[in-house]
Amino acid sequence: MDTLTGTIERITYQNEENGYTVAQLTPEGKSYTVPVVGSMLGVNVGEHIELSGQWAAHPQYGRQFKADTFKLKLPATATGIEKYLGSGLIKGVGPVTAKRIVRQFGAESLHVIDEEPQRLRTVLGVGPKRAVLIQDAWRQQRAIRDVMFFLQEHSISTGLAVKIYKQYGDGAVGIVKNDPYRLARDIHGIGFITADKIARALGLALDSPERAAAGVAHVLSEQADDGHVYVPQTALVAQTADMLGVPPTLVINAIEQLRQEDEVHVERIAAAPPASYIPVAEPTPFLYEVASLSDDPTPAQVAEERAVYLVPFYRGEIGVAGRLRRLRDGQSDSLALFQQFDWSVAFAAVQRETGLALAPAQREAVQAALTQPLAVLTGGPGTGKTFTVQTIIRLLEASGHTYALASPTGRAAKRLSEATGRPAKTIHRLLEFKPADGVTFQVNEKNPLDVDILIVDEASMLDLLLMNHLLKAVPPGAHLLLVGDVDQLPSVGAGSVLKDIIESGAAAVVRLQTIFRQAAGSYIVENAHRINRGQMPEWHPTNSQDFFLFKADDAEQAANLVVEIVAERIPRRFQIPADDVQVLTPMHRGVAGVANLNLLLQARLNPADATKPERRLGGHIFRVGDRVMQTSNNYNKDVYNGDLGVIVRLNLIEQMLTVRIEEREIDYSFLEMDELMHAYAISVHKAQGSEYPAVVLPLLTQHYMMLQRNLLYTAVTRARRLVVLVGMPRAIAIAVNNNKIAERYTGLAARLR
Repeated sequence: MDTLTGTIERITYQNEENGYTVAQLTPEGKSYTVPVVGSMLGVNVGEHIELSGQWAAHPQYGRQFKADTFKLKLPATATGIEKYLGSGLIKGVGPVTAKRIVRQFGAESLHVIDEEPQRLRTVLGVGPKRAVLIQDAWRQQRAIRDVMFFLQEHSISTGLAVKIYKQYGDGAVGIVKNDPYRLARDIHGIGFITADKIARALGLALDSPERAAAGVAHVLSEQADDGHVYVPQTALVAQTADMLGVPPTLVINAIEQLRQEDEVHVERIAAAPPASYIPVAEPTPFLYEVASLSDDPTPAQVAEERAVYLVPFYRGEIGVAGRLRRLRDGQSDSLALFQQFDWSVAFAAVQRETGLALAPAQREAVQAALTQPLAVLTGGPGTGKTFTVQTIIRLLEASGHTYALASPTGRAAKRLSEATGRPAKTIHRLLEFKPADGVTFQVNEKNPLDVDILIVDEASMLDLLLMNHLLKAVPPGAHLLLVGDVDQLPSVGAGSVLKDIIESGAAAVVRLQTIFRQAAGSYIVENAHRINRGQMPEWHPTNSQDFFLFKADDAEQAANLVVEIVAERIPRRFQIPADDVQVLTPMHRGVAGVANLNLLLQARLNPADATKPERRLGGHIFRVGDRVMQTSNNYNKDVYNGDLGVIVRLNLIEQMLTVRIEEREIDYSFLEMDELMHAYAISVHKAQGSEYPAVVLPLLTQHYMMLQRNLLYTAVTRARRLVVLVGMPRAIAIAVNNNKIAERYTGLAARLR
């Protein structure tokens, strides 16, 4: 094994999944660079590292150093220190300040910053405040390095160090040593496998109760991420035991331990009841009786199962079911006036005012919303949901009643406001979310909304926990109208709230199905309904002006075609700028997946430029002008998972990045950049509730695991002016014919029944 020590000058390539890196390194004491390759995830330009490996001759790239392991080291020479400090790794220090510090203190510069920071005040341009800033940034960087060193000892990617430090601060190493499984519980993006790897390296036994309990919690959390509110115990035990490589009895004991600690709730259910079963009235909403005993098995023959919930989801489901029942069965009615309303007169007045007549189903929906405390309005694009809501608002305003309009996301709220001409808010803003005040939502059961009816659009996006908070804010006697397309993909969060409410029969449900004349000429609308009916979409290049298919036989051809369509063809033919074109894709990985398409589109639409500052994070480069998406809820910044924006500023010295989201500018420190991802291409799931002028969708048979009818339907209905499919007709046919929607484990419908 050879050893090579030096400074990283440039990173040419880095794969975030496996850490494989191609970089240029200046050897210590030399003035030239050499290529180095190997697993070095987490290294940054300017860092001083020691590599262990071997020199090799590459047939195309020549002599290079193949690294097997690496260690971060502090530079020892004045030249190395200047490069290190000037690389942007230390907040408040840029190339000019780095040169001045090293000119003053030479090889002692790092010692001065670490031990005698008051001496920095003697450096030109460094006052007392800046000296403190530099010292704090240096100590923070040292703490992150300590985490990196600790993780390296256990063969864990150093790219996790920043996330761990963000969560735990200076005590990170101690916390990880004492309870490594906290990583999986506390930090988004760090899974059980990583935490388990550390725990095993620290000597925790394979069959320890702590490991089994952590495994159960992890599987439940993973299943919640997939939309499940609970997991049947049989499936939970089998999956956890297989993952951990332990006997099922150990997992069963762990579930009981977690139940006693109030981490999980366990409740009896009946496994997959036949359609002829009806729920028992009293003991539990999950037990079923046989409606007719002639052909069906007796209740005793039904396999009894247990549902295992993480406690927040159990409480959320109980809360939603109870609050919906109280809303439906309440004695008071804020809209009692409409019970004796002359509807024919009202609808005639609306027609005179708008010049449009309501269809019978729309009239039914208006009446249901204003006379029933709990109502659902569902239907596909072009069926008149917006005009129905507009009519409801007109009648409310004419009669002096109060209302509020809300949607789960900012983009959906903006669309609702534009469609109705009335203010609409995100649910979080409507409920005044303030995490710093202890009580997360300021508007709740003790301080409810002052409205007669709450109208929620894009209700298919409502997950169980958010719905529970929303219902707390609905005052007694008020009405709730949920508006959404139940045939779209379900919520990203756990639960199938809209679907469960409809199936339970607890609400007055009206489904609009007629496509109105103004939408009938659109191939987008027509094809969306064809897809939803299980029919292939139609595309006629000579007739269609808004729906096209570009055939591609393989993923690489499709990916290159997507870039060309976005960058050239759509702007040239339709005068839709590339910034208004959104690429949606079913998969994250692969040549035509989110990650690779973002690399290709960034290179084409926002290439590297000396005038554009940029910052590398793992395998990604963020630069001014990039389109980005928030990937998690950040309540302090009032930005939420799925919010789209553009990087407008990037300050390498202050280590700050600014993103414009809608009309606001949001500042992120470099430690917070892991909350962002590039958004030239996003998954179809992430596009829920949004609408774009143009959508480009690659569909390939390689995507077969995700090729479902509701996914294709959701993607097509995100487009306002133009849909372009890229790929294989066979892949489209697979999606259209696959209506096997992945059912979610949820007990809400049964509880409502």
